[in-house]
Amino acid sequence: MRQTTLVIAALQRLHPTLECAVEVIRTEGDDEQGLNAAQIDGQGVFVRRIEAALLDGRIDVAIHSAKDMPSESTPGLCVAAFPTREDPRDALVSKGVCSLRELPVGALIGTGSPRRRAQLHDSRPDLTVEPLRGNVDTRIRRVMDGTVDAVVLAAAGLRRLGLQDAISEILDPSLFTPAVCQGILAAQTREGDRRSIEIISQLDDETTRACAQAERAVAIAIGASCRTPVGAFAREDGGTCEVSTFLADESGKVWRTTARGPLSDAQRLGTEAGMALLRSAAAGLIA
Repeated sequence: MRQTTLVIAALQRLHPTLECAVEVIRTEGDDEQGLNAAQIDGQGVFVRRIEAALLDGRIDVAIHSAKDMPSESTPGLCVAAFPTREDPRDALVSKGVCSLRELPVGALIGTGSPRRRAQLHDSRPDLTVEPLRGNVDTRIRRVMDGTVDAVVLAAAGLRRLGLQDAISEILDPSLFTPAVCQGILAAQTREGDRRSIEIISQLDDETTRACAQAERAVAIAIGASCRTPVGAFAREDGGTCEVSTFLADESGKVWRTTARGPLSDAQRLGTEAGMALLRSAAAGLIA
């Protein structure tokens, strides 16, 4: 809801007379709050019902967290805008405002993300990591009431909700690779809806789109699902794009790759980084 209101506000700054109505759609992911990410069936649980409403004309624009979207696009739909990216990094929320390094041995960390679990085990194998889901407020409350010692959340979500003061530490993306498209919103429309595309596309940010394409290409290259402990982070610097990746297996082995090149080749760079990740993992498994 907060993401939707932010997009509406941005549109109305460009078009002060534009009228927008919000249609609230409860997703499969909302219905499965008791399950962790590894137990939810397939990709798109936070977007499928919303996309169905878009395809049948009940709504004209869908606002998603881009990281919740399946790697492959849904036929008949397109992303008309990737607005400027929020903070892509992960954030630690801990009672007593401890950093990840300062947490005591055996501290209990809550997360429903296989990627975060793998990177927590990689950086602090002494920690205890348990599944934890729910909205941002719920997970922060579990820290404050002592159910867990800390949680890892997207910094973007905390900032958008005005909860940045709850952040104990921003985790370095070179050590704690973000999820594919973390911090990016996607404004989705029907492919043939020219009016909606014309209006929404004014919010598109070229660099954010390129980074989203690069990171999604990583996920496609390795055939990632919502259960895959994979991270990808693309950043731009002076027209150059750097794509960093992370992958783990069930045994705790981790692999990382990096690809660099022109921002105009972002999608290709993402594919190259993903393929390199697969080769590294295959070599490690054979060894």
